[in-house]
Amino acid sequence: MFDTVLVANRGEIALRITRTLRRLGIRSVAVHSDADTGARHVREADIAVRLAGGYLDTDGILAAAAATGAQAVHPGYGFLAENADFARRCAEAGLVFVGPPPEAVEAMGDKIRAKATVSAAGVPVVPGGAEPGDDLAEAAGRVGFPALIKPSAGGGGKGMVLVRSAAELPEALASARRTAAAAFGDATLLIERFVENPRHIEIQVMADAYGGVIHLGERECSLQRRHQKIVEEAPSPLLDAETRAAMGAAAVEAARSVGYTGAGTVEFIVQGATGDYYFMEMNTRLQVEHPVTELVTGLDLVELQLRVAAGEPLPLTQDEVRLIGHAVEARVYAEDPSRGFLPTGGRVLALREPPGVRVDSGLMAGGLVGSDYDPMLSKVIAWGKDRTAALRRLDGALAATAVLGVPTNIAFLRALVGHPAVLAGDLDTGLVERHLDELVSREDVPADVLAAAALVLHREHAPAGTPADPWDVPDGWRLGEAAWTVHRLESRDGVCEIRVRGLPASGAEVRLPGAEAVRARLTEESGGEDGDLLVTLGETARRYAVARDGDVVWLGRDGDAWALTRHHLGDPGDRAGAGGAGDGLVRSPMPGTVLVVKAGEGERVAEGQPLLIVEAMKMEHTVTAPIGGVVAELRVRAGQAVAMDAVLAVVREEES
Repeated sequence: MFDTVLVANRGEIALRITRTLRRLGIRSVAVHSDADTGARHVREADIAVRLAGGYLDTDGILAAAAATGAQAVHPGYGFLAENADFARRCAEAGLVFVGPPPEAVEAMGDKIRAKATVSAAGVPVVPGGAEPGDDLAEAAGRVGFPALIKPSAGGGGKGMVLVRSAAELPEALASARRTAAAAFGDATLLIERFVENPRHIEIQVMADAYGGVIHLGERECSLQRRHQKIVEEAPSPLLDAETRAAMGAAAVEAARSVGYTGAGTVEFIVQGATGDYYFMEMNTRLQVEHPVTELVTGLDLVELQLRVAAGEPLPLTQDEVRLIGHAVEARVYAEDPSRGFLPTGGRVLALREPPGVRVDSGLMAGGLVGSDYDPMLSKVIAWGKDRTAALRRLDGALAATAVLGVPTNIAFLRALVGHPAVLAGDLDTGLVERHLDELVSREDVPADVLAAAALVLHREHAPAGTPADPWDVPDGWRLGEAAWTVHRLESRDGVCEIRVRGLPASGAEVRLPGAEAVRARLTEESGGEDGDLLVTLGETARRYAVARDGDVVWLGRDGDAWALTRHHLGDPGDRAGAGGAGDGLVRSPMPGTVLVVKAGEGERVAEGQPLLIVEAMKMEHTVTAPIGGVVAELRVRAGQAVAMDAVLAVVREEES
């Protein structure tokens, strides 16, 4: 076994690998970009080395391995995990690449070649065409619409574009090609017949260098948004023992056909009504969702990877694999489901991660979530003796999770795992899109949250300790009736006035618009300005995570979070003629980079016409004209970094 391993990755997967290395007594080496200098995976490793060129800096990684005495490199997933050239360079440098041989990476990492390989082995594949041998427009006409465009390289749903008509094809191909080139360095594409509303089921395989190949059961990954998985589980509620064995055998043969070693995943799309399955791709690395397999098998997949890479045979046979209970994983993303799952960002002001379940996380309070990397922040994974118990535990764990300072999808995940179709196991890849309106909360900020935020702001007026002068106590006392203090709080719903009188710590009253005043008390539970608060309104007490960022109060409870801003009189929204949705301001929907500018100053544009394309975390978003008129100002250029809600352009109506 190795005594030092370099982990060529970041975030939660780097920490997860480091955890196994520590348990095995192996020294861990972290690498980091300048943006990640203070990141948690850097702090928790035994040694950390800066990469001047970031996580794709192959020369830097090899130099770091040599300088620290590492004998092996674990690539995690993403970045260089499926890069055959990197695997070869590791071997040339005398390092063990913890993964399959380069030839297997090339054979299965290239989706086009992989389909040909498994088809020759008798595994059914989806009809389609691929570059460079096929003209994709002709192939699309042959297989029919809808069709799905995919990059030949890479994975994770990046660059996949669904095309429903021939008219959409040219722009879809251009978009997919740009994303593929940017994300994977390879603009080669393929196109397949799109199987409507299939289930996405994958098989985990593990192979050693002595011909031993086993599968560790399946994972159901049908709950997706924008072709990316968000909730995964093991085992699948669809498969029976016979189908599991057949799909597992197909996956094992696919791995054998390319001389595979290490951990890999063979992905299938499955027709739920018939049970027919088709090979989709093989991921030649550890998967994001591997924890659910670990929880039902009791195996540490990273340990198995390391032992196989060190030349050991697999420690078990297929007959010894047991699936016990059920496990479900939910991915926590920095994204806004109400805005089409666009990436968000910010500084983590307060963090609460749930006890009693597995949490794979790279988060820490004070950490910055930017647009440089994938928006996934953490994974919450729950095990139960059956599927119902696992889902119930996951829901409770998500309710106990709070990430304040960064908008996330946690409330959406709770709605999803509690949806009747999900509870019934009636899953397919189109479920999220069909039920999106039910899953995305568009309700106003709850009254209790408004009241709690007002109490948080009100308590800051109270002097520390015992005041020498009773007139310093901001309790609103006066002859007759105590006075109210008005707090104006702004959210997406607009500005709301909440009145407070008395002292929150010893007894106050709160009155919301159109409601009677209620008795209120605020109790600080964990000390300091940012912590947990118990807020009692009338006879009901609720616990909140709380954080302050200047005039912004962040509150979290039950997996949801709200940012409420102190609104000062005279702010822009109070002024006569203040802009609204039709003011012609074109804003960036997310922090990112301007990829393409499609219009120039002085150009006439129609309402809804594409003006710019903004890219963040390898995802593109087209920004359109809010009104018809003339582009009066164009404030950005291609390649420019922009913040969320930054003004990109101004469109003015033409004077009649």
